[in-house]
Amino acid sequence: MAQQERLYSSGTLDGEGALEDSVIQIYRSAKVVKGGRRFSFSALVVIGDRSGKVGLGYGKANEVPVAVNKGIADAKKNLIQVNLKGRTIPHRVIGRCGASKVILLPAAEGTGVIAGKKLSPLLQLAGIHDVLTKAYGSTSPKNLLKAGLDGLKRLRTAQSVQALRGVEIT
Repeated sequence: MAQQERLYSSGTLDGEGALEDSVIQIYRSAKVVKGGRRFSFSALVVIGDRSGKVGLGYGKANEVPVAVNKGIADAKKNLIQVNLKGRTIPHRVIGRCGASKVILLPAAEGTGVIAGKKLSPLLQLAGIHDVLTKAYGSTSPKNLLKAGLDGLKRLRTAQSVQALRGVEIT
């Protein structure tokens, strides 16, 4: 029981060392059966190490702690490496998923993470300290987070662009 209670708070996961988790949203759905309603739960979870690795997971089960555990396991499978430039992102980027669109802008030091309630944990667990965001279209948490993750995947450093194009960028 102690392990299940610990999962509700954002804390360090066992085995991975530096990965932290954050439960973004718990969904409850009901199925009507002969004896009444049968509930099932889904959990949207973000994990990250606050230094460039972040993942998004979704788990479904008949109980909340099991759904959270499945979400964490799914997020571990979907970890990506984010290209950072100090405490912010290297350039402006647009991420899309479904009807959601997220614009991520680099910000000056000390600005902080200016983002909505659902997108903010994704950026913080990725290790981004200064960024501006704007969401357009659908603001459903699943698509918003997938759009944010798509934007983070599209980030490129100047060195990687130089190597790709074979030219010097100043």
